[in-house]
Amino acid sequence: MILTDYYKFERVASKAKSRMDCTTSTHSYPEFEDRTATRANKATEKRDATDVGDIIIYYNDVPTQFGGNVHRKADKSISIKGKNLSSVYVPDVAKNIAYGDFRGTTDALLFVFHNLNVVNGVIQKGSVIEVFVARGKSKDRVPLFEMLSDGELDDEMNELRGKASPTDIGFTMGY
Repeated sequence: MILTDYYKFERVASKAKSRMDCTTSTHSYPEFEDRTATRANKATEKRDATDVGDIIIYYNDVPTQFGGNVHRKADKSISIKGKNLSSVYVPDVAKNIAYGDFRGTTDALLFVFHNLNVVNGVIQKGSVIEVFVARGKSKDRVPLFEMLSDGELDDEMNELRGKASPTDIGFTMGY
């Protein structure tokens, strides 16, 4: 099996423009698990609530402070707690798939977007980003993307989805 871990992020926040909360995962990838929220924050007029253990990413345009080579190639980026995790390369916007690699590791990431809709910089409700990890495969991310594009990874993806379980997200957010 090439793919090792799975994380599903959904738009459940109502205030943060680019926040995506992990709602289902295999709970097995240390790079995400080690970045869980370590303290709870109550919802305020300007901020969404966060529970201890939540995994929250932000899906944005590539910030201008990123290096020039990355900025020319990448379309988007994901970050946690203000730190870049991966640039997101979207070679064909019509396919709703992308690839990247987890910063500081040798791991490749494959992204599958469902109903991802951004209006005036705000990710809309119903948007979903699935992240599939291929540990140790960062140098193979483009061939992996091609396999994803051709449907060759569908069985592995479905197997990981089947192994995944929900997170406790939503209880303090009122959903």
